[in-house]
Amino acid sequence: MAERVETEVLIAGGGMVGLTLAAALAKAGVAVMVVDRLDPAAMREEAFDGRGSAIARGSQQALAVTGLWSGMAAAASPILDIRISDGSPVGEPTEVARRGGASALHLHFSHGDVAQETGRGASPAAAPPLGHIVENTVIRRACLARAAERDSLDLRAPAELTEVARGPKGVTARLGDGTAVAARLLVAADGRGSAQRRDAGIRVTQVGYSQTGIVATVAHERPHHGVAHEHFLPAGPFALLPMNDAEDETGLMVHRSSLVWTERSDLAPAMLALDRAGFAAEMQRRFGDSLGRLSLWSARTWSYPLSLLHAERMIDQRLALVGDAAHGIHPIAGQGLNLGLRDVAALAESIVDARRLGLDIGNPQVLERYQRWRRFDTLALIAATDSLNRLFSNDLPPVRLLRDLGLAAVNRMPPLKRFFMRHAMGLVGELPRLLKGEAL
Repeated sequence: MAERVETEVLIAGGGMVGLTLAAALAKAGVAVMVVDRLDPAAMREEAFDGRGSAIARGSQQALAVTGLWSGMAAAASPILDIRISDGSPVGEPTEVARRGGASALHLHFSHGDVAQETGRGASPAAAPPLGHIVENTVIRRACLARAAERDSLDLRAPAELTEVARGPKGVTARLGDGTAVAARLLVAADGRGSAQRRDAGIRVTQVGYSQTGIVATVAHERPHHGVAHEHFLPAGPFALLPMNDAEDETGLMVHRSSLVWTERSDLAPAMLALDRAGFAAEMQRRFGDSLGRLSLWSARTWSYPLSLLHAERMIDQRLALVGDAAHGIHPIAGQGLNLGLRDVAALAESIVDARRLGLDIGNPQVLERYQRWRRFDTLALIAATDSLNRLFSNDLPPVRLLRDLGLAAVNRMPPLKRFFMRHAMGLVGELPRLLKGEAL
């Protein structure tokens, strides 16, 4: 006979966002089942996903509360400073700019500035980092390890949801092996092509950027000192984000950074087809020599098309969307995963608070609270990243001049800089308890 399982929350998708939500709910005593079509063994492999993610301060606090941070802290590289500059210097020919020069007019965020905001004379050296860079493989391993430790978290993978029905009284589903599942709420954490979103008839706005994201791990001669660099080039942002040093095959310690290179989609295939020396030369032309000679550390590069995606709503009958199922943004500000983790914090709190009051966790009032909580932040970040990409991904001299002057002006206004830093750290607005480092 087919197995029959009753749970409270059924999560479609066992990626970083889906498993973080499951860990948060399970720690609060909520019964959760996660269903993912991919084999967890494959997700643990470095070849599965070569990207690294920027973990904002608020997100790091949420991961710590859910018990996930302890599994990735040792591999997390702190971001102590962020240096943003225009890779097309004002007054210089375009070809000179493309050889890697950066404008003298720049914007510099320092973690020491955050300490000054408290007004308590805190030492800049003792200030917490602005965030951390963590390889996605490390995040996935930590999430999968935590899932194996929680009795109230049932991870079914590889497995598929073959049937799902949502009604006024609950959710019923069937897995490919015949297992029947009954739940109070279905959460779609199944990515940009979400089947659960599509089946609910939720429309999306999707805009292609004609850009490709190229990702790799880079070795460099000089230490990065915890500085994240972002150069804006005509094709899009070119970023080197600090990673922990690592031993090479000879046992020597090597300085490393995570490369996020935005290139025109028509030019990206030629870049990806280069050999290691040619690829390194193109990196050097775009970035310059502030970190010394650049070379590829990773054995391969990864690439993916860049686009904007926004679901018209984040809820339906007994359904909540989180992460990429609800929104997808340009990586220009490194906020993609953070946006999904903020969904997790808000939805988990809405569910747990309702459950403690004896309410049905899948009722419309609970879900509407979640959607209201997330609507403004989501729309604001989509608009900001889209506008920044369009502003900086061009080579028009008047626009270059205005944006360089804008960066320099913000750099000279400490209160405004600290405001932007707190936004980047995920510490602005009506924060859910997890983002404040508080238990559910």
